[in-house]
Amino acid sequence: MRSLHSARYRRFVRRLREARKRAGLTQVDAARAVGQPQSFIAKIEAGQRRVDVIELQDLARIYRKRISFFLA
Repeated sequence: MRSLHSARYRRFVRRLREARKRAGLTQVDAARAVGQPQSFIAKIEAGQRRVDVIELQDLARIYRKRISFFLA
């Protein structure tokens, strides 16, 4: 079965997960920092929810990464 997401998007999601872990944050920590429930981060990391540009900016800030890190 083919994935619903492109290889580029899967790489983007993998970088989000790795950045969160390297920042020493749990999904709960990250979600609280952006004012969302834990399921918000879980769904993003599972590829069940797309990230909009404002959300990416918030996640990049709490993970201490430039937005370009996620898009490379």
